[in-house]
Amino acid sequence: MASGAGSSMLYSFLLFTVILSLQEMYRSKLASTELFTILGGFISSLLFLVLLTLIGNFQETCGMKTGWGAGECTFSYMISADMSHVILAEAVALIAAGTVHRVCITTCFLFSAGLLYEVNKLSGLILSKSDSKTRRY
Repeated sequence: MASGAGSSMLYSFLLFTVILSLQEMYRSKLASTELFTILGGFISSLLFLVLLTLIGNFQETCGMKTGWGAGECTFSYMISADMSHVILAEAVALIAAGTVHRVCITTCFLFSAGLLYEVNKLSGLILSKSDSKTRRY
């Protein structure tokens, strides 16, 4: 059962709120050791991914379709020629990481770049599969 953009936006918002709240609650623990600092950066990069999904679903709900054939693929709206929503999501994630520790900012940026690369690959893969299905019929 596929969920629509509106419910996916709501789930993304709730997940963003929960992750950010837990990160702020355990901020002192995440800043205590090197390994936890890296974990704090990874958690902030998850904030980036969830916020990117939230912004993309908001755009799709409002009818502002962007990206590679937005609407055909769940992740297709995330990577587009207009990277303003990617920069906004990254800025929010980096600010959240900065509240934990300075090193979290760097690790968040690196993990976010890796996640963005993987989402881009996944989007291209799903889009190419949907294009091949439409060409057959």
